[in-house]
Parts: sequence; C-alpha cells; structure tokens
Amino acid sequence: MSDYLVIVESPAKAKTIERYLGKKYKVKASMGHVRDLPKSQMAVDTENNYTPKYITVRGKGDVLKDLRKAAKKAKKIYLAADPDREGEAIAWHLAHSLGVDENSECRVVFNEITKDAIKESFKKPRTIDNDLVDAQQARRILDRLVGYNISPILWKKVKKGLSAGRVQSVSVKMIIDREKEIENFKPEEYWSIDANFIKDKDTFEGSFYGVDGKKQELPSEQSVNEILSKLDGKSFTIDKVNKRERKRNPAKPFTTSSLQQEAARKLNFRARKTMMVAQQLYEGIDLGKKSGGITGLITYMRTDSTRISETAKNEAKSYIESNYGREFLGQTKKEKKQDGAQDAHEAVRPTSVMRDPKSLKDILSRDQFRLYKLIWERFLASQMAPSVMDTMTVHLLNNGVEFRATGSKVKFKGFMKVYVEGTDDKKKDENKFLPNLEEGMVVEAEEINPNQHFTQPPPRYTEARLVRTMEEQGIGRPSTYAPTLDTIQRRGYVKLDNRRFIPTELGIIVNELLEEFFPEIIDVDFTVKMEDDLDSIEDGKTDWVKIIDEFYQDFQPRLEKAEQEMEKVEIKDEPAGIDCENCGHEMVYKMGRYGKFLACSNFPECRNTKPILKKIGVTCPKCKEGDVVERKSKKRRVFYGCDRYPECDFVSWDKPIARSCPKCESLLVEKKKKKETQIQCTNCDYKESEQH
Repeated sequence: MSDYLVIVESPAKAKTIERYLGKKYKVKASMGHVRDLPKSQMAVDTENNYTPKYITVRGKGDVLKDLRKAAKKAKKIYLAADPDREGEAIAWHLAHSLGVDENSECRVVFNEITKDAIKESFKKPRTIDNDLVDAQQARRILDRLVGYNISPILWKKVKKGLSAGRVQSVSVKMIIDREKEIENFKPEEYWSIDANFIKDKDTFEGSFYGVDGKKQELPSEQSVNEILSKLDGKSFTIDKVNKRERKRNPAKPFTTSSLQQEAARKLNFRARKTMMVAQQLYEGIDLGKKSGGITGLITYMRTDSTRISETAKNEAKSYIESNYGREFLGQTKKEKKQDGAQDAHEAVRPTSVMRDPKSLKDILSRDQFRLYKLIWERFLASQMAPSVMDTMTVHLLNNGVEFRATGSKVKFKGFMKVYVEGTDDKKKDENKFLPNLEEGMVVEAEEINPNQHFTQPPPRYTEARLVRTMEEQGIGRPSTYAPTLDTIQRRGYVKLDNRRFIPTELGIIVNELLEEFFPEIIDVDFTVKMEDDLDSIEDGKTDWVKIIDEFYQDFQPRLEKAEQEMEKVEIKDEPAGIDCENCGHEMVYKMGRYGKFLACSNFPECRNTKPILKKIGVTCPKCKEGDVVERKSKKRRVFYGCDRYPECDFVSWDKPIARSCPKCESLLVEKKKKKETQIQCTNCDYKESEQH
C-alpha cells in the first residue's frame, strides 16, 4: 500500500514523476478531465446563477473507478495537474469526484518535470485556487452559451455541423477582412534608381536618395527621367562617409506564441504539431539509465511569460562562459511583465541547458530533436551578449543628385554565434561589403538602372502571422491558439493555400450572418474585453456570475431576433462538369471536413464520391499514359501519384517536373529546402538549385 496518491493528466507524466518521488508515492493519470458539461445539452441553468451541470466524461468511468479505488487506500491525495487555469479546473473536478477537501493542502504545481522541481513542489502543497477555477469555469460556460445557442440557428438557416465561438469567429473575421483588403487593394506605381559603382577593382551598389540634400520620391517614369537628365556623366564624388557601431540584442526566450511562430518559420511546423511535440518534451523522454531515465526536457509550454528563474540564468551563464568565453556573457536584466500577460510561470526553456541538443540527437525523434534544438538555442542566445555590427553609409554626389550606399559587417557575433530569430519578411544581408571609401574620393557608376515597382497588398495570414496578430490584439490565450486554428479549418470556414489562410464561401456566409445578428461575437474589442474580464476573475477582483450575466442579458434578445429574422441560406452545389460513372448523373463539388470533394448529385440513391485530383502537368513516368496528380495521405501530407491508380502504382513524395534529366533521361523532382528549391535526378547525381 502506497502512503500517497498523486494524480496527473497523462501516463507519460505519471511515469516520470513516480520515479522521482519514490516507493511511498503512487502516481496515476486522469487522462485529462474526468467531469465536464455533457455534449448532448446546454447544461447551464440560466435561471439559477448560470449553474453548470457536470457529468462524468464518456469513457472515463473506468478511469474514475480506478482512481477512487486507489484514493481509498491512500493516506493523502495530491492533485498535480498542469499549472494553469485548465489544470486547476481538472484538480477541482478530481477533488469533487474523489471526495477530497478542496480547502486542504492537496494541490501541487510545478513548471518543469525534473527531480529537483518535483521534490521542491511537494514541500509546498497548497489549497485549490478557486479564483483560477472560476475563471476557467466562466470561459467554459461563456463558450457553451455562445456555441450551443448560435450553432443550432446556423444549422437551421445554413447547414448542419456548423459552429460559432468567441475566439474562432473573430479569427475567421480577421482572415476575411484581410482578404477584402487584398481584393480592394489598388497598386500604386513607384520607381527606384540603382547604380553599380566601381573604385579601383572593388564594386558596390548604391541607390538614389534625393536632390540637394532632400529625400525625393520617384512616383513615375517622368520623375526618373528628370533625375537622370540632371546627372553630369558617370563620375560621383563621395561627399560624406558615416561609420558607426550598432548593437543588436538577442530575442527573449520563447512564450507559447513566439514558439509557434518560430517553429512555423524555421521548422515548417503547424501550431498543433508544435504543441504536440512540445508536450512530449515537457512530460518526459527516456534518456536511458545512465542519463537519468525518463526526464522532462523543457518547462511548461503554455505560457505568456518571458521570465527565467535565477537557477536557469546561472546555469546558462556557466555554460556560455565554459563554451564561448566571458565576452559572450549577456548582462543580467530584470524582466518586465508584459501588458495582459498572466505571467503564471516561466518562459519555455530547456530544464537544463547542460543537455545540449547534440547529446540527445540519437535519443529524440527527428521532430523532437528539431524543436528541442530550437528551444535550447533560443534560450541560450537570450542569455548572451548583443552582437556588434560595424555599419557604413556613403553619400555620393553628382551635380546635386545624391545616391547612398550602405554596408555592414559583423564585428562581434555575440548571441548570433548560437541563434538568430526568424522573420516573416525578407532578410537584409547582415554582411553587405563596402570597400574602404573616404570623403573626396571619386568613383565611377558602371551601370545606372531605373526600376519600376508597384506597391503590394498586405499578405494573407500564415498560421504564424495569425497567432502573432491574435497575441498582439489580446485575442485568446496561449492554450487557445492551436485549437482555434484547427477548429476553423475543420469547420470548413477557411482553407490553407500555400500555407496561407483563405476564407471559404461557407466562412464568408457565416461571418456575414454573425456580423448582422451577433456583432459582439466577432468584434475584436469585445473579445479582448472578455479576456480581460476572465483575467479579473482569476485575480479575485470580479465575480464570475456577474460577468456571465452582463453578457447574457444582451445576448438573449439577439438570439430571439436571429431565430425569427435570419433568412435561410441555400448553398448550391457547384457542378463539376463530369458525369458519375456509376449512374450517369452529374457530379458536383461538395464541402467536407477536409475541404472540397466530388460527389454524385443523385445522392442518396447514388453514394459515389471521389477526391478532387490536381494535375501538375507531368505525364506519369512509369506507365507513360496517366497524368501525375497531387494527392494527400491519411496524415494530410501531400504526395504525387498516377491518376490511373490502381492500374499504375507510381508514387513520389517529391514533386516531379516536366523534363528529364539531361545526364541520364530519368525523372527529375523538386526537393524543397530552407533557402532553396533543389531539382535533382531520381537515378543519378545530377542537381540544380534555385535560391528563394
């Protein structure tokens, strides 16, 4: 018989913690929530202070039975769910289900699953924080009131299976608004003049700046010709040379949002995948007996804080000094709490910086290794010295016309020796060479090239851009980003094209209906205020019933109006232009869970369905008859195959191209890498690269 029972959410976490605590402790997993609102009904009593009706989650009966059995044998029960609102709510539900006094010191929290952190947390158990529970309960009830009231109306008026939610509806509106900006965008013409200069044998580039010391725009070809007509030959005098030293500070360690953004940029991970792999690293990986067995490799990955413990800072300092030298040590700064950040725990960081990625490469899966390496490098770089750049700006004059050339080179790498933050925009060259130029020198312009440009519309949202915008505007919280992006795609409101969000016809229709009848649900300011109200509940400043009631009193009349006045919308199936091979009726495009597909218009008499095959303009290299088409695996990964399958079984993960290898006449395919697309032969060593 164990003296103590510890309950966590997952079996992986349970194994790790049990090993740290010893024989007196039995650690079991609740597998998430054991109680929740039932899916089949509203389960919120709006007439009685919005009292929720909780039931045992379907399929959790045996889990709860096992936990109750273990609880009866234990002298003391500890509830050790995750250190956030959701975890606090899970602990509260467990306390009620197992008869644990929530006012007893039964709650244990830790930010990392390491031996020291676990042992320390069990020295300081606390009571369940009811303010945290109330904040989570308020969110759950609020979302239930919105979703379970609006969704049935959408089912009746539009189509079955639709849903509406506070954060997801705002996200869809943001994507639709961006699409409208793109559609309404009117490009404006502008010009630039670039020149290639030569001094002795050295060449460098410069661009037109202005005339007589004043910056001047070039809106048209006429303005360009006026500037070119002012030039007196191709000799330019160097009027001024500005040299200065510029420091660049490292990025802060990861929050949930910045981790999702950087994993998208550098690893091509979707938000959902990032969180899944991070969860594995947090809960523990078996490093082998010599290295400590199952060990949590990173701190808790749902956080909006960039705070770092003193222990972690000191360990990083020791590592940097030993491996790079004292000059690479960063100055210790006190972290400021960001506005709106809950700051409940630390940033996402390695539990020990001494476990460098190289030492774990053979233990971790490829995805685990890549994400761990990203987290480790970002944290280590955040504790390092700024990089130092020598920058140089040269002013070149010809008859009052001024060109400028800029260059820079790294004087001291600092944190850049380990890691440089990614960006959604094109990177500027940090090492742009300029020769040794002095005032009064004369240089020649080899070429002077005018270039026409047009302003570009704002880009569509990638997952990373959308997460960043949601965070900046205060929409949702760290735990909501990935599920929200997943939901709006599963509902068919948006789709990803080239990793960028595009609203679907269905998404636009639902958004317009919500805008007309429930404007507050898709209003950014309203959503942000609601998040602030939930934070206020968590801080113990506001009563959760009051917040829900203020919302519902305005919401209820809108529901009644929508029920009566919302007109039914008929979404007609789009003809596909081909006939069903089974019954001869016309095939139509239909919207499914994973996007559009082909279906017979004679449904339900004929249930023939087919995927939409996208031809890539390449004849099948195997059978020489079919066309190569784009397909998707069960895990939604794109691959390429013959449209005559199963007669022809040609498949390729890499995209075939419509020409043969010049060396051996075999198939050429595209292999996409970080900074280039490489075309290579599937048979010989022929390769060609294209930078992007």
